[in-house]
Amino acid sequence: MEFGALLLFLFPLAYSPGPGNMLFAANGARFGFRSTLPATLGYHLATLLVTTALGMGFSTAVGAAPRALLIVQLAGSLYVLYLAWSLWRSGSIDGAAEARPLGFWGGAVLLVLNPKAYVIIALMFSQFLPASSDLKLVAAIALVFTLNNLLAFSLWTLVGDALARVFRNDSNARLLNRVFGLMLGLVGLWMLLS
Repeated sequence: MEFGALLLFLFPLAYSPGPGNMLFAANGARFGFRSTLPATLGYHLATLLVTTALGMGFSTAVGAAPRALLIVQLAGSLYVLYLAWSLWRSGSIDGAAEARPLGFWGGAVLLVLNPKAYVIIALMFSQFLPASSDLKLVAAIALVFTLNNLLAFSLWTLVGDALARVFRNDSNARLLNRVFGLMLGLVGLWMLLS
């Protein structure tokens, strides 16, 4: 297994705007990097568990029940659209006292309902997991995938946090929230229609 090739495969997928990246950038802008850490932990712990399960054969079960994937896709799209609407409606960043960051379980739910993640995981294993593989190789691939995503999400969160410093006043903060809300909404619509 060539881990360099795996990283080259994962790089554009992990760092391109998707539901997770947009949400973490928006949370970084609204609440700051440190307050977003519980959601980051929840998302990436779920990533590690789901990726390992898929690598060990869970994808076969989903393949046997194609409606399950359709249900996850629909639920994920609706969840992302709900988050986009919440962000669009939010006020200034200084008004974050009444708002709360996503949290550990919110981050985990985002991964579980993120169909882009399942597609990437399935593609990754179809390309980099030989037919005769053991738990050690599946775990190594899952760990590389999770750590790469963790780095990407952390960078997006830091970008959001840095943007928030520029957009600290009420009208600029509202504009930033709407831009992130619109971007996340477009991702949600793309998820729903694809």
